[in-house]
Amino acid sequence: MIKVRALTHMLVGVVLATTGLAGADEVRDQQWHLRFLDIPSAHKISDGSGVTVAVIDSGVDLHPDLAGNVLPGTEIAANGSDGRSDLTGHGTGMAGIIAAHGQGATGILGIAPKAKILPIAVDLNNDLIGQESVAKGINWARMHGAKVINISGDGNPAPDLRAAVEAAIAADIVVVAAAGNRPSSQVGFPAAYPGVVAVGATDRDGDLAATSVTGDGLVIAAPGIDIMTTRPHGRYGPGTGTSDAAAIVSGAVALVRSRFPELSAVEVVRRLTATATDKGAPGRDDQYGFGVLNLVAALTADLPPPTQATPSQSAAAPAGPDGDGSAIGIVALVVVGVVIAGFVLHVRARRHRAARGPVP
Repeated sequence: MIKVRALTHMLVGVVLATTGLAGADEVRDQQWHLRFLDIPSAHKISDGSGVTVAVIDSGVDLHPDLAGNVLPGTEIAANGSDGRSDLTGHGTGMAGIIAAHGQGATGILGIAPKAKILPIAVDLNNDLIGQESVAKGINWARMHGAKVINISGDGNPAPDLRAAVEAAIAADIVVVAAAGNRPSSQVGFPAAYPGVVAVGATDRDGDLAATSVTGDGLVIAAPGIDIMTTRPHGRYGPGTGTSDAAAIVSGAVALVRSRFPELSAVEVVRRLTATATDKGAPGRDDQYGFGVLNLVAALTADLPPPTQATPSQSAAAPAGPDGDGSAIGIVALVVVGVVIAGFVLHVRARRHRAARGPVP
């Protein structure tokens, strides 16, 4: 079963929102992550046009700052609505972070304001059907045009969930998921599955947020503290945790896919990881993954051709039946590369000796 623990941190934001804490005329200034990511520069390059992001969550309310950006979706394991309602506010918050366009210079501005949101409402709070509904949601997104899937929650591994993730990745979809929040001690699922972009959270200084889990499945980090966003009924409120960070990365993926429509999902992820700002130990580490999201660099960098074992490719290695498999996949590809290189050198040496003839 899957229990989506990352939802709990958003409850404070929902309570604040329903008290009318912030209005449209003041929330834009509270979106500190827009300045951190230099969103004005990023939006001169890409706005997310032509990309559909599936939000598998509690549904998405038709907030004014999202008007026109929320497609008819679905509701899994419930009454069959089109996903455009939200009882908890969590899905509406994630959708706003990804694709809100605000109201002129006011309201919430999303990372990809011209992307479309495909809302898929699932029962995240019921342990008995949560795993099944999330897996069905992933499959539904795959069959209805999503190029990005955002799952701002984490839980336990499950065969159906893994199969759905693998099918989405095989269909050239970028799957982004929250790594999880403390007190959890390891990256949760589906984030821990190979090929999923597992997102950790940073604070306003770009340092690891105290709420973020760490582990060998982490791929990238993004802002995740006091992220102001949309709430149901036209309201606003902040949230903290890897849920918000995952939504930011999903928005970033939408910008990259819009800017480079010819790139495969693997190459889109490579752009994010290769241009991330390195933090912590050099290279990939358990606190920041490959680094902190550098959005403008991801949209502008001139990257060399991919090698046999780029981070995104190695993350696509098959997982074990219940484990995450990310680190195993990376190590396996490295070992295979070394073996192949050794074999090639051995063959070349034998050919060279044969050309020279026998040694006198």
